[in-house]
Amino acid sequence: MEKQPSRAEAFNLLCKYNKTDSLIRHGLAVEAVMRYFAEQAGDDVEKWGNIGLCHDLDYEMYPDQHCTMTRKILEENNWPESSIRAIVSHGWGICSDVEPLDPLEKVLFATDELTGLITACVYVRPSKSILDLTAKSVMKKWNTRAFAAGANRDVIAKGAEMLEKTVGDLVEETITAMQKSAEGIGLQGNL
Repeated sequence: MEKQPSRAEAFNLLCKYNKTDSLIRHGLAVEAVMRYFAEQAGDDVEKWGNIGLCHDLDYEMYPDQHCTMTRKILEENNWPESSIRAIVSHGWGICSDVEPLDPLEKVLFATDELTGLITACVYVRPSKSILDLTAKSVMKKWNTRAFAAGANRDVIAKGAEMLEKTVGDLVEETITAMQKSAEGIGLQGNL
């Protein structure tokens, strides 16, 4: 059995390579989503969470080598190959040729960009809170490509298809997951 890093080790690694609050909060948001989906799947919550936490490990320092430098950093820190592969697969078709194959990889691929879109939707709400955000509200912004333009809708849609879910259902579940960690990811707002 592969030895998984602890949550503290994963968070320390994230903070070593990322100093920007928004990138750290994004890692925390994806961690929350991955933990939620791991629970739903009856799988290793810690493993899924750590993968979500560190998925953009190299993004701040090495944006032109995204996923490539993460592999190197994680290998140097003795992460299991299955976790490294899962993280690298989230960049499939963009900066990686590693296709997401198992449920963990597919969830990471599908929800990474989606957490960014959902966060942007929260920021324009009067409450500034995810606690009163609905999937309907997010879907209203879905076709406005100028809104949260960095959130790649094609990747989200492809990920939802991989998971055999509608985009609306994936949005709903991802909001629920993020709501469970609203305070920790800075999205509790005024509620």
